[in-house]
Amino acid sequence: MDLSFGREDGLRLIRDFGAKMDLPIIIISSSSGEDLDVADKVTGLGTGARDYITKPFDLPELLARVRAALRGPRERDRNRIFHFDDWRVSTKRRRLRQGTDHEIKLTAGEFNLLMAFLKNPGRVLSREQLLAATRVYDQEVFDRSIDVQILRLRRKLGQHTGSSPQYIRTERGAGYVFNSVVKVDELRTRSH
Repeated sequence: MDLSFGREDGLRLIRDFGAKMDLPIIIISSSSGEDLDVADKVTGLGTGARDYITKPFDLPELLARVRAALRGPRERDRNRIFHFDDWRVSTKRRRLRQGTDHEIKLTAGEFNLLMAFLKNPGRVLSREQLLAATRVYDQEVFDRSIDVQILRLRRKLGQHTGSSPQYIRTERGAGYVFNSVVKVDELRTRSH
């Protein structure tokens, strides 16, 4: 997928394909600035792409990346369990649990937002990156709505009380950062 593909937004197409089909997507970008490359990579990989390559590239390198993407496990055949403090998040079941029995209900947007943070702990994510990660299907998400989703997610993580850890920290003028150590267990599930 070329990020500058036609009239469509390349990231939106990646989200749409990822929601409807299990395709290994490789992003091709002509970005030249190093900072822009990192932001594009984080956003693109967070939306479901399996790899990222910048122009110019050699055909043998592209073919090797295509072969590697085709060999990789399918996302729906994987179950990752993310752990931070007393919290667990299952990607297969899309559940957030505190302790052993307390399940917290999340909307699809809140779950995607939490996953963007858990995949990038300690890293500042801009509003644009979080907007791209939280879009659900064709639902339009606006710049200020990310603040509302972050507020709701903070409440669900108990951040509205003075005694709870501050997991989602605001970085003025830059975005937000997830402030906790995150561990990941990857469990293989059987394909049927």
